This record gives sequence, structure tokens and C-alpha cells, in this order.
Amino acid sequence: MILYLKYPAWISPEIIPGLPFRWYGLMYLIAFGIAYGLFIYQVRQRQLKFDADEVTSFFFWTIIGLLVGGRLFSGIFYDPTGLYLHKPWLIFWPFDEHMRFTGFQGMSYHGGLTGAIVAAAIYARVRKLNLLLWGDMLIAGVPLGYTFGRLGNFINGELWGRVSTAPWGMVFPDAPRYPANIDWVSQIAHKTGVPMEFSNQLLNLPRHPSQLYEAFFEGIVLWLILWFVFRKRNTFPGFMVCAYVIGYAIIRFTLEYFREPDQGIGYVIRLSSIQAPPELLKTPFDFTMGQILSFAMLLAGVIAMLVLKRRYDGRPQIAAFEKTPPEPEQRSGRHGRRKRPGA
Repeated sequence: MILYLKYPAWISPEIIPGLPFRWYGLMYLIAFGIAYGLFIYQVRQRQLKFDADEVTSFFFWTIIGLLVGGRLFSGIFYDPTGLYLHKPWLIFWPFDEHMRFTGFQGMSYHGGLTGAIVAAAIYARVRKLNLLLWGDMLIAGVPLGYTFGRLGNFINGELWGRVSTAPWGMVFPDAPRYPANIDWVSQIAHKTGVPMEFSNQLLNLPRHPSQLYEAFFEGIVLWLILWFVFRKRNTFPGFMVCAYVIGYAIIRFTLEYFREPDQGIGYVIRLSSIQAPPELLKTPFDFTMGQILSFAMLLAGVIAMLVLKRRYDGRPQIAAFEKTPPEPEQRSGRHGRRKRPGA
């Protein structure tokens, strides 16, 4: 009896076979478009003053920061070969050794978020924008866009989950295969109905479709909470950004238990004495790189929430699209000479 699903054979990473247009890249464009559309929706809903060119430029540089940060973190933290550390220029080189276009292989979410925040902060400082209030409206639509990024991972057949006996477990064609003469492999195959013909046969076992888990929980569920609950309780500048960071960190940390640890890296911290292969979830006390970065992200979100609440809570909201005003000058003396405050 077969108790698993097969990865749909009709799904292809390429939009048009033979051309360098892939669904993964299209998913990114859709994600950016959704975030931009929801941003503009909030501007119009609040009847705020805004410069369309300013908003477009803000998004452009934030996206550039996201892409740069995502690639840098992927090369630094998720490359077990050390290639990018020795040849860092290859991080942004979209061709293989035969000069065939491959695109940018690998993006780190945590790096993308870091890069986007840094780029947005620099742009806001240069243009004298209120970063926290712009960020609150930007982040309200990000999870829904992020859903399409994870769907892109699923279409690529990558970032699959751990081996599973769940009836919705899925066999991914490019996932590693294991010899049938290993005890845990044969047990999983027997439970799920994976056919075994001889003892040393290499088996492709069902796995959690963790890309879909992430698309649903990190994307749709988190967006619904932010958009329909927290957005109405946005009590101080930066509240939405902090709520997103905390919410995503908790969800991602939890879902990492269903996602297979990165090849060549495995567990970063092991607190359990259970010696089990990383393909199986046997203990909650062994942690992956994604969980370590998510825990750091959670701490940063909580600290930022406390600091911003103490600083801004109870103060009136500032119009989000007003630039930071310069310090006012005061008149002093008979002849109306100007005097700076505090001088």
C-alpha cells in the first residue's frame, strides 16, 4: 500500500524549456509586486501625502539590499565547501565554469532581511525619511509576498524536508537516496510502501514538503495575523517591524524541525546524546543553522520592541511620508537674530 505522494512530474523550473526564464525568478517578481501593492494600498487608505518616485526608489534600494544580503549570507553561512570564502567574487557570478548562465544559486532569508533593513535604513537616512513608519507599512505585506518565494523553492524541487512517514510525505526526484540495507531506511520504506527489490538498492524516501509548510505558515498565516490583527494595534513606530521579526523567528525556528538540515552543515549545535541521522527528527535539542539565526532574530526583535515601546509609546504618530524635519531655529534679541536651540 502506497502511503506517500510523488512530486508532480509536470512541474518544471523553467517557464519556457531551453530559455533562461525560471519560475523561481518570476515568484520573486510577484513577491515584490505584492509588497509594493499592499504598501500603496495602505498609503491611500490612510490618505497620506507621498511622492510616487520616492516610494519606487525606496523599494528599489531595499530590494537591492535584500538580494545582496541574501547572497552574502548564503555564501558565508550555507556553503560547506568554503568556495565562496576563498573566491568571494563568485557569490555574485551567475555563470558556471563553462560560462553557462545559471542565475544566482542560493538565497538566505536571514541575509535578505538583514540586507533589506540596512539598505532601507541608509536610504531613509540619506533622504531624511521616517524609517520606522515606512518600515511598518512595508512589512505588513512582506509575508504574503514571501509565500511565492517558498512556492518557487517547491517548483525548483529544493529545500525539501526530513524523511517522513506521514501520508502527505512527498518523494522529491533530486533528493538523496539511501541504501535499503540501512535499518532506518528499510523501516521507512516498509511503512510508506516504497518498493524494495534488493538489499543494497538506493531508495528515494518520502519527505515533508517543508517548502509548502513555510509558504503557508511563514507566509499566509503570518500575513493574516499582521494584516488583520497587529496592523490595527500599531501603537508606536516600529511596532509592525518588531512583530514581524518576532513572529517569523518563532515560526521558522519551529518549522526547521521538519526541514532537512543543509547538506554538509547538518546540526550546528547538538545538545542531545541521541545519535540519529539528520534526515530523521528524533530530538528537539539539536539545532540547525536556520534555528540559530532565527533565535538571534527573535532576540533582536524582542529587544527592539522593548526599546521602541519605551521610547515612542504614548506619543502621537507622525505622518509616515513626511521627511524628518530639521531642527527649528529660534529668534532672539531686538534685531531678530536667530539662535539655535540649546545654544
